[in-house]
Amino acid sequence: MTAIAPAILPPSTSAAYFGHEVCRSQPAARRSLFITSYSTRLERVSSPENLSVAARLADAPSVRDTILAAAAAAHGLPGTDPRAMTHSWLFTGPPGAGRALAAQAFAAALMCPAEPGRGCGTCETCRGILGPEPRHTDLVFIRPEGLTIGVDGVRDMIRDAATRPTVAPWRVVIYDKADRLTDSAANSLLKTVEEPSSTTVLILCAPSTAPEDFSQTLRSRCRHLYIPAPTVDQIVEDLVAEGASPADARLAAVTSLRNVGRARQLVQNTDAQRRRTMAINLAEDIFHGSGAFVAASRLITNVTNEAKTINEAKNAKEDEEIAMAFGAGAKGKGAAKVQSEIKKEIKKREPARRSRQKRTQYDLLDTALVDLMGIYRDALMLKVGAAVEATHPDFSGLAGDLAARVSEEGLVAAQNAIVLCRERLLVNLDPTMALNGLVGRLRIACRAR
Repeated sequence: MTAIAPAILPPSTSAAYFGHEVCRSQPAARRSLFITSYSTRLERVSSPENLSVAARLADAPSVRDTILAAAAAAHGLPGTDPRAMTHSWLFTGPPGAGRALAAQAFAAALMCPAEPGRGCGTCETCRGILGPEPRHTDLVFIRPEGLTIGVDGVRDMIRDAATRPTVAPWRVVIYDKADRLTDSAANSLLKTVEEPSSTTVLILCAPSTAPEDFSQTLRSRCRHLYIPAPTVDQIVEDLVAEGASPADARLAAVTSLRNVGRARQLVQNTDAQRRRTMAINLAEDIFHGSGAFVAASRLITNVTNEAKTINEAKNAKEDEEIAMAFGAGAKGKGAAKVQSEIKKEIKKREPARRSRQKRTQYDLLDTALVDLMGIYRDALMLKVGAAVEATHPDFSGLAGDLAARVSEEGLVAAQNAIVLCRERLLVNLDPTMALNGLVGRLRIACRAR
């Protein structure tokens, strides 16, 4: 394909993206956001800590006001409306909007002993609840890691929701990624959601209220709060505060579709960079016959290895926690028994770990497909002359080439083919079969020979 220089490149011979040089002599489709590690390139600047709940939610005033009004009503503060509080909530919002973070903020406002109903952000309770790994005696934070959650996966949650708080005035149960609940699991939760304990608050988090994302039966029993995605400028501000350059931060914010977590990965993680590059380059590879299928296979291998790396770190941490819980390092008669019990416990977790590996692989591959869809979207916008911001501005050369070579109908068909592939992966189709089918459909859509 003909290389077209990206529109955002300056007139110099090269441009820096995320700390690396991108040469003009490199084909447009091969340019990407390569980075060096934050720790070697820039000294990390810690995000502001000890912020109150109100300050943490300042960028989402409607969310802040709803949460603080409910927490104040829960504590019976003067001038509050009791109707602002309920026991069962559904927080929705696009990926990266911070649904779980909003739920943590709500929990802090409910449980803070220093400023009940407000959440000071500085006390030990607030710091534990608002941390990256939420912890408190009366907080139950569940983040499932399997592809789906069945009845067995919600039994502990039902028991926890029925337990009275021990030190805080409220017991808060947060269930992240509740869109993974099966119909049977959702039905088993129904009574808990309808009639929670008088001292329990249940917060379910899901992408939307649509039937494909969340049980409509549960939806009708919960109060809904929408968490909007942050703006590009808000994400840029956060990433710059953490050490990214303004240019890197803005490019990451745009190409991540305003997903804070994804944007952070793009300026910190070389694996995320490599995966994005390989995915977008598939749009060029489909014009090169069998090379497209080879490229798809390489993407799957890359995603599989990346998922293994992620989960090996998690498994190692779990193994360490198990060893500590069983008293590893003990000497004497009981030492051999301790080691045996540790091995048994680790073996018991193998099915859950396999499920987590599969889910991680799916999530990474799905993100790659969203990246691929973005380049076809950019090409379509160029084709119809729409004055909109590109999803992948650093791949504007490839987008322009696609717009010149592929019809408007073909670009739409390409995006539909990616949607179909994502759906088939979700129902557990083998990734190789799914991506081979995708490559074939993309070649047909783009009339590749």
